[in-house]
Amino acid sequence: MLIAEDVREAVDGIPDGATVMIGGFGSAGQPVELIDALIEQGASDLTVISNNAGNGDVGLAQLVALGRIRKMVCSFPRQKDSWHFDERYRAGEIELEVVPQGNLAERIRAAGAGIGAFFTPTGYGTLLAEGKETREIGGRSYVLEYPIQADVALVKALRADRSGNLVYRKTARNFGPIMAAAAATAIVQVREVVEVGAIDPETVVTPGIYVDRVVAVPSAESRATEEVAQ
Repeated sequence: MLIAEDVREAVDGIPDGATVMIGGFGSAGQPVELIDALIEQGASDLTVISNNAGNGDVGLAQLVALGRIRKMVCSFPRQKDSWHFDERYRAGEIELEVVPQGNLAERIRAAGAGIGAFFTPTGYGTLLAEGKETREIGGRSYVLEYPIQADVALVKALRADRSGNLVYRKTARNFGPIMAAAAATAIVQVREVVEVGAIDPETVVTPGIYVDRVVAVPSAESRATEEVAQ
């Protein structure tokens, strides 16, 4: 597990064409500084899995605005401040796969848990189920869904120890734990890195076995976005 010197080192080596999971529910828990570093790093033609398609002009929205995303997989692509995604999508410059939020979370969780596929009632009888296997179980109709895996996950947590064990801040936790488990490389920004033993094992949410790189980002901007999670 690497403790990176800065965010540039943390995202080093992410290639063009990578599939990248980005944590966050809106701005709560969004790893903005890691996204900014990815923008600076230059990787493009990305497939991004996230809950939404970016807010305003920063973070994920900026990655969209720069045309660096080929395909977006998310639950909520349109919001009042998702103008960059709207513009790109209407121009045919970005692909979209809409996944109901519960299915998105479970497909990511399934990848980390080693589950090959699962049946869910969500989406049955809608356009989202077209071309998918369906089955009746116990008198109810279900759709077969497959796990979503990624090359890289960009995650924001509150604190890490030097073994990569993570704790989160309130609702900023959201997709972080399941994305860290579902990606080949999990990169995590935290407010601080502490010594092993400084975090009560009973409070660890993401064990260090799922974490590959950690970087401390104690900036005022990072702290301010955490307040959204309160």
